[in-house]
Amino acid sequence: MIYFDNSATTKPHSEVVDSFTKVSANYFANPSSIHPLGGQVEKLLEAARQQAADLIDVPRETIIFTSGGTEGNNTAIKGVALEHQSRGKHIITTGAEHPSIHDTCGSLEKLGFEITYLPVTENGTVSAADVEKAIRKDTILVTMMQVNNEIGSIQPVEEIGTVLKKYPKVLFHVDAVQGLGKVPLKLTGSGIDICTFSGHKIHGLKGTGLLYVNHTAKLYPLLHGGSQESGIRSGTENVAGAVSFVKALRLIKEKESSQKDNVLKRLHDKLINELHQMEDVEINSPEDGANHIVHFSVPGIKPEVIIHSLSQKEIYISTKSACSSRDLTESHVLVACGKPNEVASSGLRVSFSYENTEAEAAIFVEELKKAIQQFKEVLR
Repeated sequence: MIYFDNSATTKPHSEVVDSFTKVSANYFANPSSIHPLGGQVEKLLEAARQQAADLIDVPRETIIFTSGGTEGNNTAIKGVALEHQSRGKHIITTGAEHPSIHDTCGSLEKLGFEITYLPVTENGTVSAADVEKAIRKDTILVTMMQVNNEIGSIQPVEEIGTVLKKYPKVLFHVDAVQGLGKVPLKLTGSGIDICTFSGHKIHGLKGTGLLYVNHTAKLYPLLHGGSQESGIRSGTENVAGAVSFVKALRLIKEKESSQKDNVLKRLHDKLINELHQMEDVEINSPEDGANHIVHFSVPGIKPEVIIHSLSQKEIYISTKSACSSRDLTESHVLVACGKPNEVASSGLRVSFSYENTEAEAAIFVEELKKAIQQFKEVLR
C-alpha cells in the first residue's frame, strides 16, 4: 500500500496508541474529583500541558486541549466574535480557507458580522500590506491558515503578525493544522494570539488537538459547564487524548528536527519534476509552497476516476480537503487562485509524511501515467 493522503489524516504511531490505551486503563478517574485517584489524573493532565507548552515554546497557561482543528477554529473565531462584538463586528480572512474557517465566518455573517474575504494571488497567498489595508476601526479579528490544506501555499503569517502588533485590539488567529511538524512556526513574540493544532495530522489520534490562546486574548466559550480548560472548554477532560496528543507532538518535533536530508523536499521535488514532464498535467501548488503537499489537475478527467484507478493498485490520494472531498464540484481554493473551471474541478492532492519514500513516489508516477493513458484510450 502507498498512502499519499496524509493531509487528510495520518496513520497513528504505535507509541501514541499505546499511550492512549495505558492512560485510559490506568488513569480513568475524573481529574476534577478531589479523591487521590482524581488527583493523580489531574497531575498527569497538567504534566501533559507543560510538555506541550515546552514543545511549542509557550507558557503552560496558554495551552487548551481540544478535539482537533474544527473545534479549535470554531472556538477561536466564534469566541473572539462573541466576546468582542460590542466594539466591532468586522473580521478579515482570505478567500482560500479551510471549511472550518470559511464556513464559521459564513455562520457569523448570519448573526450580523461583516467578513472581508481577501483575494489571494495565483499562488494562494495574501500580503501583510493587503491585511493592513483591510483593517477598520471595527475590526476585531484576522484569521487564516498557515499552510493551505489543498495546494500547500504558505501564508506570510509572521509578517502579518508583525504588522498586527500595531493594532493591539485586532486579534490574530492562525490555523497551523497543516504546518505542524513540517513548516516551522514560532508563536512567542510573533503577534499570533490564537493558534490551532490537530493530533490526527501528526500521527496522533482523531479527536485530539490543542489551541494556543495568548494571555491577552479573551474568548467567549462555546461550551459552558464545569469551567475546565481555563473556562474556555467546559467538560470532563479527555486526559488520554491529551497525553497521546503530546506524545504525537513530541515525535513529530523530533522527526522535524532530525531531517537533515529533508525527505519531504526530496519527495516533493521528485514528484514536481515528473509532473512537469507530463503534458496532460497542470501543477497547482506554488513553487515556494509546503514540501509535503503537491496539488495538480488533469483537465478533462474527473478526479474520482483517477482516484478509483489508483485505489485499485492500493495507492491512495485525494482531491481537496477531506471535509469537502465528497463534494465533486470545483475547488473553491483553485477558483480563488484564478484557475479555470476545467482545472478547478479536476484537482488531485498528494500529501506526504516522513514515512513515505522516493520508491513509492516513483511507483505512483508510473501508475498515474497508466491511469491517464487508459482514460484517453477510452475516449478515442
